This record gives sequence, C-alpha cells and structure tokens, in this order.
Amino acid sequence: MSTGKVVLVTGASSGFGKLISKTLARKSFQVFATMRNVKSKNAAAAQELLALAKRESLALHVLELDVTDDASVERAVGEAAAQYGRIDVLVNNAGFGVTDLVETVPLSQAQRQFDVNVFGILRMNRAVVPHMKRQKSGLLLHVSSGGGRVVIPGMGLYCASKFAMEALAEAYRYELASQGIDSVVIEPGAYATPILEKLEAGEDPARKEGYGESAKIPEKITRQVASSRSNPQEIADAVLRIIETPAGERAVRYRIGPGAGGVEAINEVCGRVQTQLLEAFGVAEQTRFKKHSSAAP
Repeated sequence: MSTGKVVLVTGASSGFGKLISKTLARKSFQVFATMRNVKSKNAAAAQELLALAKRESLALHVLELDVTDDASVERAVGEAAAQYGRIDVLVNNAGFGVTDLVETVPLSQAQRQFDVNVFGILRMNRAVVPHMKRQKSGLLLHVSSGGGRVVIPGMGLYCASKFAMEALAEAYRYELASQGIDSVVIEPGAYATPILEKLEAGEDPARKEGYGESAKIPEKITRQVASSRSNPQEIADAVLRIIETPAGERAVRYRIGPGAGGVEAINEVCGRVQTQLLEAFGVAEQTRFKKHSSAAP
C-alpha cells in the first residue's frame, strides 16, 4: 500500500525499532530510522539500513537522535519535517531496562532509566506534536510493555518507567483528540531481542545483602525472557496494522505476544473506569476523537 505517510522511529539501531523501520519502509512509508552514535557505536546498524534502502529502493533514512538530548531531538525532528513537509507518525520505541532489586539502584541510575523511558517520550512528543497540530492529524505510538501494567519483581524501576509512559500516552490521547491526533500504546510480551544485551544491573550490588533467595529473582526473570521463542516481527506487523487503522478507530492499548497473564483484563477494566471518570468530570465530549476534513487521509 502506497501511503506517502512520514514516520519517525526512535531506537532503530536494533530490536523492535529496526524491524519496525524495515517493515514500514517496505510498505512505501517514508521512514526516518533514528538512533544514537550513527558514526560510531551504531555505525554498522546505520549502514545496514542505508544499504537496504539502496538495494530495495526504499524511502528509508537514518538520522542521529538521542532522546535524552533536547537539541538532538529538535534537530532530528526538524530535519525530518523539512524533508517531507510533515510528520504523520511517531513511534516512541527507544528505551532500556534496569533489571535488579530496587534497593540496588542508586538515584542517579534510576534517573537515567526515567530520562530515556519517560522524559525521552516528553521530548519527542513536544517536538513532533506542533507539526501534527498544524496538519490536524497524526499518530503517537508508544512502545510500552506488559510491565507497564503489571509489576514484575526484579524489574521495579523498568516497570515504574513504563507505568509512567502509559499514563502520559493516555493523557495525550484525551488532550489531543480534538486536534485529530491519536495516541496509542503497544504492550509487547516476552521477546528475546537485543535489548536483553543492554539491561543494566543495579550499581549498588552490596544492597542485596540479606535478601537470600530473593536476590536471585532478577536473574530468573531475565532467563525466562531470554528463553522466549516468539518472533519480534509480530510487533512490527502490529505497528503496521495500527498505523493502517483509520484515525479515530484505534484502541488506546494493544497487547501483543506472550507474557504476564491478565494484562488484557486489566486494560478492559481500566477502560471502563476511565470512561466513567471522563463522564463524571464532564469532559467526555471534549476528549472524543475529532477527524478534521482538512487532514491528510
């Protein structure tokens, strides 16, 4: 399907981000695959995507972007918007995980976790939303996790950051609905992707003293995720389906793949509660999606 839609993907050097970028480019989207360290640590990943673009004649571009750096975010978003005159979809995929007992994570490390997984979302959305408001259309797609709905011991800081991401994504959904802008969340289950290689242990391991067998929980959880045989391409395919769903008809959350049971049930209950809350505050009408006739299809 030829859409001409312009998509910006963060964290595209590996894992879900790389697969999403390739999948969308092959469906004739104009894709900006963004990542840090394009000329150093991630040079090979950048060259792989550029070589694919040349070989298959894809509109697949690579941009330097660090979601923890205001100037980097503004520069990359500005370059993408200048090239095509618009940004239709932002895939907030960049993230990493601190996997350890919460007590072992000093404040500085916890702040890095939130700077990427939470404040990185705020930076990206603040840079992109003005373009979407001018267009009266757009989609903010946030890659969360089952850990954004259930709490996994040994992944407390990671879960906390994803809980915060989900709250922000839903707030954007209500607040931007009148502008014709969608905000949705995708919640992957257990997939063995390169993000496992980037997991950080707590930087104060001495704090594990006295935990006994409980100190082994983080390692046990990580082993179980690493043993997953699920295909990460399922996430890229889900992203494609969400983008192709007509504006205003998208669900707020999509649970994809194996993992903690009950996430779907939590989402269903929370959906009912949110509907009641919006009605109770008298803002149900203002938070309904409005598609503008001047918006691009």
